[in-house]
Amino acid sequence: MKRFCLLVCLLTVSSFNWAAEPGFRAGAFAQNISPTTFPTPVNGSMKGNHAKGISDPMHARCLALHDGKRALVYVVVDACMIPREICEEAKRLASQETGIPAAHMLISATHTHSAGTLAAVFQSDPDPEYVKTVAPNIAAGIIQAVKNLEPAEFGWAFGSEPRHVFNRRWHMKEGQYYENPFGITTDRARMNPGAVSPVVSVPTAPVDQDVAVMAVRALADGRPLALLANYSLHYVGGNTAISADYFGAFAREIGTRLGAEDERYAGKPAFVGIMSNGTSGNINNINYGSSLRYKRNPGEQINIVAGHVAEVAQGAYETIRWEKEVTLDSEEADVELAVRKGTAEEMAQAKEWLATIPRDKDGQWSDKKAIYARETVLLADFPDTVPVKLQAHRIGSLSVAAIPCEVFVQIGLRLKETTPFVRHFTISLANGYNGYLPTEADHAMGGYETWRARSSYLEVPASTVVTEKLEDMLGAMKRRMEE
Repeated sequence: MKRFCLLVCLLTVSSFNWAAEPGFRAGAFAQNISPTTFPTPVNGSMKGNHAKGISDPMHARCLALHDGKRALVYVVVDACMIPREICEEAKRLASQETGIPAAHMLISATHTHSAGTLAAVFQSDPDPEYVKTVAPNIAAGIIQAVKNLEPAEFGWAFGSEPRHVFNRRWHMKEGQYYENPFGITTDRARMNPGAVSPVVSVPTAPVDQDVAVMAVRALADGRPLALLANYSLHYVGGNTAISADYFGAFAREIGTRLGAEDERYAGKPAFVGIMSNGTSGNINNINYGSSLRYKRNPGEQINIVAGHVAEVAQGAYETIRWEKEVTLDSEEADVELAVRKGTAEEMAQAKEWLATIPRDKDGQWSDKKAIYARETVLLADFPDTVPVKLQAHRIGSLSVAAIPCEVFVQIGLRLKETTPFVRHFTISLANGYNGYLPTEADHAMGGYETWRARSSYLEVPASTVVTEKLEDMLGAMKRRMEE
C-alpha cells in the first residue's frame, strides 16, 4: 500500500503577472518576526525558559526565484522549530497574494535555541499572542521578496568547513552502561558524553563538512541580491536573550564580505544573507574527543563560527559560474508515518512517576524520568499516524530536498550520493516539525535523539521511508528534465 499522497496545487489569480516578464528573475527580503512582549518563552531546553529582551532580532529571510514559468520560494526563519500549521498559513496568505502555489514554497527553521517559542516541546509552551503574528509576518516577507523580483543570474558552489562539526553521539565501551529516562540500561550510544569520557569509544557516525552556497545577483549591475547557504551544524548557543545564533551572524557577515552594502547600491532592495540548517540532528559544535576548551564571552563563539563559515562561503561564491537561464522544478508529497506511543505498561509507569516525583519551585520538573513520563502521556493524545511533508527542488543542475525533522547526517550524505543531479543539499526543519529523524541503526543504539517524546516520535523505519521517497522525487525531476 502506498504510504504517501501527492499534493496538487493550482495557480491562483493575483495581481502578479509572470508572463509579462520572461527570463530568470530573483528577489529577496528579510522580514523581522521578533516578539515584542517580554518576558517571552524560549525553546531549546527541557525546562521552559524566558527571554527578557533581544540580543539580535529574529527574521524570516526570504528568497524568491522565477524562471519565467515556475517560481520557487525559500524562507529560513530564526526559530527553534516551526509547526506545520504556521507554515501552511503563511504559504496560504502569500499564495493568495502572489499566485505562487503553496507547494512551491519552502519554509524552514534555523534551530536557534534562543528564539521565541513557536512549538510546544518539553516544558516550553509558546505565547499564543506571539504565535498569531508569525504566519502573517512570514507571508509579508514572501510577498515583498516577490515584489523585489528583477532580472538576475544564478549560481551555486560548495566549500568545506570541518572545524565546527562534530558527531555528538558516541559508542558506549563494552561493559559500560547508563540508565535512560525510561529506567532502561541497554542504550549503546550516548549524546554529549563529556570531554574525553572514559565510558565511550568513538563517534557513531561521520559529519558533513560541506558549506553549500546558491546565490543570485542582479543582471543589470552585478550587485549581490541574496546568498542562501547550508551547513550541517545543530546550532552554537551562548546567548540568554532572543538571538538568531550563528545563522543571523552569518547573514550579516556574508553581506559585508560580498560588498553588498556598497553605496552604489543605495535605494535598491537590500542584500539578504541566509543560512539554512542542513542534516545536523546528530551534529554539534563541541569536540568531545578533546579536553581543550576555551572560555568565551556570551555570543563570542557564535561570531567565530559565523566568521569561519562566511569565509568559506565567500570563497565558494568567488568560484561560481553564473547562469542567465535557469530552469526550476519541484515535487511535493506527504508520507504518512506512524507515531511511537507508550504501551499500557509504560503509560502506567509514566503516570506513577508523575504522581510521585516532585516538581521544582518553578512548577517544572528537573528529573528526566518525570519529564519523559509527561511526554509519554502527551503523546497518547497524538493521532496514530501523521503526515510528513517532503519537498524536492531543482535549480538548474543543483537539487535541494526539504524534511520537517532534525535529520541525522547519514541521511543527508546518502542523498548527496544518490541525487541524479550534479550536486545536492538538504534543508532540515522545513515545512513543519516532526521531531528527530534518526536512522534505523541509530534507533537500535538508543540515546537521547531516539527517546520517545514530542521531539522524537516517528516510527523506527521513518528515515528509510523518507529517504526512499525523496530519491523517487529527485528521480522524477530528472526524468522530466530529460524529456
